[in-house]
Amino acid sequence: MKILTHLLRHTAWAAAALVAGFVLLTAHPAKANKGLIGVAMPTKSSLRWISDGNSMKSELEKMGYSVDLQYAEDDIPNQLAQIENMITKGAKVLVIASIDGMTLSDVLQKAADKGVKVVAYDRLINGSKNVDYYATFDNFQVGVLQANSLLDGLKKRGNGPFNIELFGGSADDNNAFFFYNGAMSVLDPLIKSGKLVVKSGQMGMDKVATLRWDGAVAQARMDNLLSAFYGKARVDAVLSPYDGLSIGILSSLKGVGYGSGGQPFPVVSGQDCEVPSVKSIIRGEQYSSIFKDTRVLAKVAAGMVDAILSGKKPEINDTKTYNNKVKVVPSYLLKPVPVDVDNYKKLLVDSGYIKEDQLKQ
Repeated sequence: MKILTHLLRHTAWAAAALVAGFVLLTAHPAKANKGLIGVAMPTKSSLRWISDGNSMKSELEKMGYSVDLQYAEDDIPNQLAQIENMITKGAKVLVIASIDGMTLSDVLQKAADKGVKVVAYDRLINGSKNVDYYATFDNFQVGVLQANSLLDGLKKRGNGPFNIELFGGSADDNNAFFFYNGAMSVLDPLIKSGKLVVKSGQMGMDKVATLRWDGAVAQARMDNLLSAFYGKARVDAVLSPYDGLSIGILSSLKGVGYGSGGQPFPVVSGQDCEVPSVKSIIRGEQYSSIFKDTRVLAKVAAGMVDAILSGKKPEINDTKTYNNKVKVVPSYLLKPVPVDVDNYKKLLVDSGYIKEDQLKQ
């Protein structure tokens, strides 16, 4: 009789535990996984791309997707292999910030053959019909803003004429041409009128491009320009399309005495508001940068992904600008904003993009 009572009690406890476990599971159901999204970023050498990758992963996971986030460290074969692996693992959509916008046609065809959609992220993928959407900033306007910031800085230094040198981004990045062309839409008339003088004569992306956006390459070129053309003259402004190049350019300028002995730095532009450059702006070295809020860009791209997989049309606001040599890619363009010493705190710190303690000198 005691054994039977013990068995009954044990059974009751087990049943109660089973019911409690069922109630617990139904009260907190596991979040549904809506599928795998592949996110291919170019490199971790730029703080900007780390922020983009983290923001994309966070936004997509909030929506219920699992994310395969990969960085290729500016190695094209590595990025191709990473994307192929994402397709093999069953990614439903690929979000790609390409290293070289002309090298992905074959792997994107493999994606299309499996029904995988592609969102180009802030760098247009060229030469492929299999690019479905593009999320980016108004890159021509970035160049316009950079040029105008140079002119604003020069206005504080008199009437000119002023000596200026031009730097472009990597020629394998479609955006580099938009940045340069946007800037030259402002600067070229002033160069032709003689108000601005390019003493080196080096103009055009074929002469001013900086492979892989490498700051060391920019620094070496600035060294050569200073040595060859500025023995007695001074350079008053430098068009730099990206903060990483600006840091290299400024290092070169410091090496020949700019920023000391009563010789002010030239007015130097930039882009992406990376922490080292914002600190440089605060110190009075780099003059300006362009703020492209990657948190907002990530939301736009994640929204495109979700719309695609929900059978809806992603939101776009441009159907004319971005021709990838095969098709015009439907795009969403965000607005870039210039940043200098007067507004960096409001735009970057108060918005939470950069923490104040990150800017301690």
